[in-house]
This record gives sequence, C-alpha cells and structure tokens, in this order.
Amino acid sequence: MLDIKIIREEPQKVRDAFISKGHPASLVDDILAADEKLQPLRRKVEDLRAERNKIAAMGPHAAEQGKKIKQELEGISNELTEATEHLDELLLSAPNLPSSDTPVGKDDSENVVVREWGTKPHFDFTPKPHWELGEELDIIDNQRAAKVSGARFTYLKGRLALLQFALIQLAMQVVTDQDTLQKIIADHKLSVPAKPFTPVVPPVLIRPEAFQRMARLEPKDERYYIPSDDVYLIGSAEHTLGAMHMDEVILESELPIRYVGYSTAFRREAGSYGKDTKGILRLHQFDKVELEAFTTPEQGLEEQNFFVAIQEYLMQQLNIPYQVLLCCTGDQGDPDARHLDINSWMPGQDTYRETHSSDYMTDYQARRLKTRVKRTATENQYVHTNDATAFAIGRTLIAVMENYQQADGSIKVPEVLVPYCGFSEIR
Repeated sequence: MLDIKIIREEPQKVRDAFISKGHPASLVDDILAADEKLQPLRRKVEDLRAERNKIAAMGPHAAEQGKKIKQELEGISNELTEATEHLDELLLSAPNLPSSDTPVGKDDSENVVVREWGTKPHFDFTPKPHWELGEELDIIDNQRAAKVSGARFTYLKGRLALLQFALIQLAMQVVTDQDTLQKIIADHKLSVPAKPFTPVVPPVLIRPEAFQRMARLEPKDERYYIPSDDVYLIGSAEHTLGAMHMDEVILESELPIRYVGYSTAFRREAGSYGKDTKGILRLHQFDKVELEAFTTPEQGLEEQNFFVAIQEYLMQQLNIPYQVLLCCTGDQGDPDARHLDINSWMPGQDTYRETHSSDYMTDYQARRLKTRVKRTATENQYVHTNDATAFAIGRTLIAVMENYQQADGSIKVPEVLVPYCGFSEIR
C-alpha cells in the first residue's frame, strides 16, 4: 500500500507510475477525491467529541443536549467508517511506485540485460531439450503424471529426484554459512551484515486475508482455492514467509531478519494454454527455495543487491551461463518497486529462460501487513521487504540437464553437487 502523503504531494508522478504499470491514471484522482471527502468528516467527528465531552461536564441538566450530540456523532462516525473503507479499498488496488532505475516498458521484451556471466558450452552434437533427455533416461514421466493428476504435472524419478535434494542442500548450506555470505558480500562490495538465513519449512496454505495483505492474491485465476476451508495454496514460499510478522513491531536490533524457505508451490498457469507444454518448465506443482528479508528502509535496496549476489553465486557454483536483467515496469508485479530476473542458458532450447527473480517492495507490503520496526522509544516505522528465488528447482534441473548433457545421452552432475547426491552422472 502506498503512503497517501506521496499521492497528495506528487500526484502527477504517481499517475505516470500507474500508467507505466498498466493501471489507469484516474485511480489517482479517485484516491484524492476519497481522501478529500474524509477530511471534513474527521474534523466533524473531532468537534462533536469535544462538544460531547464539554456537555458531559455540565451535569444532568444537559442530558437532552448530550443525547442529540451522541446521535449526530453516531451518524457521522458511520459515514466516516464507510468513507475510510472506500479509501482503503482504492489504496489496496494501487501498485507500488517503480524505482528510479526501473526502465519503462510494456512487457518482458523491454527488460534490460545489465550483465552476463559464463561461457556457453560447445557441443560436437546437436544438444537435446530436457524433455527428450528426461524421457530417454526415464527420469521425467509426464505421461503417467497426466494419467494420475492431469496435464502439467510430472514424476521426477531416480537420480533426477536425488539431484533435486542436492540442489536444496547446496542452497541451504550457502545461505546459512556466515563465512560464505561474508565472501559474497566482499566480492560484490556490499554494505550488509553477513547474518545467516534462518531455514524454514513454511505452510503451503494461506488465508485469503493474509494473501491479500501480502498483495499476492491477484490474479486469482492463477491460484488454487479450497472453499471448504477458505484457504489458498501458495504460489511461492515467500507468500507465507512474508506474512510471518504481520501486525508485529520488531526491534531494530533484530534486523535484518532473513529466512530461507523450502516448499512446494502451486499455480494454475491459467494464461499459458498451449505454452511450454513439454517437460517441466511450466507446471502446476513445483518446488522452490526462496529467500525473504525484513530490513530497515536504509538497508532495503542493498539487501536486494545482496540477494541477487547470492543467486549469481549459486549459478556460478553450478557453472551455468546466465544473464541478469532489470525488469521494466510492464514486467513488474504490483507490489514491486524494483525487480530483477536471472535467465539461464538452455542449450537444448537454444535460448535463455527465466530461473530466478528478485523483488524489492520498499514499505509497500509492510504497510498492508502492519509490520513495523521500533526505531526509538516513541517512533515506529514500516520495515522494507525483499524476496528472491534461491533455486526454482525444476527450472534449475532443466539448466543442469541441458548444459551438462553428453554425446552418449548421459548427463554429468556439476561437481559442486556430487558431495550432496553421491554420484557424478545420470545415465
């Protein structure tokens, strides 16, 4: 949720930002009109309360006059409540403002590549896409999964299933080790503490209120809803990690609070009919290792840079070539102020595909969640939040399979994963 002061003080800037993120500029005018309606109602309520207190002090002979004031106050208070709810509804529908370095654009075709890493592997044979490798090695079985669960589900089998757990262990080891984090910070010249992440296995069900306050409920047609219990299945671990501290005041000495969560995630992929139907790139059910952080406002942006540095470190450990992209306004989520993606090279598809994202929300989520930091004895301030992908497991497995495939149809295992899985090839 945006601070109403920003909309009052810089309405044209907010209009331009809304337009760039696909929202109508008229939303600003609606918010300002609703806000303007509130001011006289608030003053009237304050005046009536003061008058009621004054009359109450006059004694029993003013009871009739006090009764009239009470009735008038009840009517105005109801009107104020309705007006406040209307303003809150409008503010909840408003997107966050993009950062000053976010490029303006309509969709992902206008994202900007800010750097690249790695050398694309050279093959003396035509590399295969992962779905062919998976079928030939009997480690991906979409056909039987479709029979049991429907389209866009899969069975990961054998050594590919073990490789999934190796990726999870690698990510957890990196982000919980202070020495490794300190090295990442030094290599990228960052000014953040090397405080390790707390591992969490979060709930995969979330109440609608918490989902809405996270600003991640929409689009609802992407969500799986269970009416009998009035809960949704999460689309990412950050959905329940970010809501952990709603309605809480955190001591500044506790920040940053960092979590790394592993969970299964669920998305209906409602808008992707006929797209990426082969393999495991776009499934209804998938697994992710996610990062979440709560910081002071001063540390929010640098925390995102730290998250991206961790993502790059993990991909470099796997020796997977990648691009880092700064996403344009049209490819940001509504809560995002700054959004970066990592697209990894997929030689079997001869293209880069998204494997990681990193979202910096400033205080937008925290205002909705009422998650604050105690700055002084008398001042509380909204925290800033970040979330990011450590590993989208399925997509990272694809990158490994396609980059490490061999001429005989086998797949080498990246050296960094061998200690975690206990084998060096899949054949």
